[in-house]
Amino acid sequence: MLTNLKLKVIDNLIWVILILLVIANAFITPRFFSAHNLTNIMYHSVVLGFLIIAESLCLMTGNFDLSIESTIAFAPAIGVLLMTSWLPGFNPIATILIILAIGALIGFFNGVMISYLGINPFLQTLSFLIILRGLTYKLIPMSIFQLPDSFIFLGSKKLAFNIPLAVFVMIAGFIIVHFILSYTKFGRNVLAIGGNERASFISGINTKKVKTIVFMISGCIAAFAGVMAIGRQQSITNKMGDGLVFMAFAGAVMGGVGLNGGTGSALGMLGGVLVLGVIDNSLTLLGVDAFMVYATKGILIFIAIVLDNSKIRLRENLILKEEKKKLGHAIELKT
Repeated sequence: MLTNLKLKVIDNLIWVILILLVIANAFITPRFFSAHNLTNIMYHSVVLGFLIIAESLCLMTGNFDLSIESTIAFAPAIGVLLMTSWLPGFNPIATILIILAIGALIGFFNGVMISYLGINPFLQTLSFLIILRGLTYKLIPMSIFQLPDSFIFLGSKKLAFNIPLAVFVMIAGFIIVHFILSYTKFGRNVLAIGGNERASFISGINTKKVKTIVFMISGCIAAFAGVMAIGRQQSITNKMGDGLVFMAFAGAVMGGVGLNGGTGSALGMLGGVLVLGVIDNSLTLLGVDAFMVYATKGILIFIAIVLDNSKIRLRENLILKEEKKKLGHAIELKT
């Protein structure tokens, strides 16, 4: 019973960290607990939250997707230009659907190259990160403003008590991911492939197809994150999402998604989002130097890697001790 409790704590360590961070900020950070600031943390975590979902799904299969950092800007750039320059007056809702389709298409190409042609996922997605960012700079050298209200609605609309609609959209996203991972065959296949791809293939899972679909979902979610970012800032820039892939990686791993695949939960991902959001917010309120904020982000990535390694070792040691205890008990009964 005690071992199970310890395992639960290890698996949900991110929430322990979050509670400690909140308690610490209550004493050292001015205005941290104001309703406005707590809402602000959630609102400014939305875009990163969706990128963490996208990265987590790839990590669960034992892969990763660096290209989401550029997909977040490239796919919306095509949509915005279609709506404002190429076909002025084009339907904003149809534009959003096209943006999502472009993101899925990018993910499909990555998935095919990695799953069917055996290209290294780091090299494949890194190349697309660079290609798509370069194309984005070419397409929109200057920021584009004055976008239709129906296009920026999801990212800009405020509801009762001035709570942004985007916060509820993000929470809905995590609920959907939880349902998929916990209650669908596809979700179980994703985790199974990350746990042991060869065994999954032998058991009848079409591993290549599942991985390709995961990359498609990742690209689609990254494109949607771009739509949310445009709504929040009410414009599109060619540097949108720059550097966020590393924080998405850190948030996913800190939230319990294993570097080697096969583990992870939507609740853990959400914890990772909130921890990063609280840290970023507290550093801003404390007036920490911008260069130190950048260094802190690097430290967070390091911590994520150490946490992942430590949790694996702690889990293995606890399970080993429990097995030894059971074995010792069985020997005592026999004698």
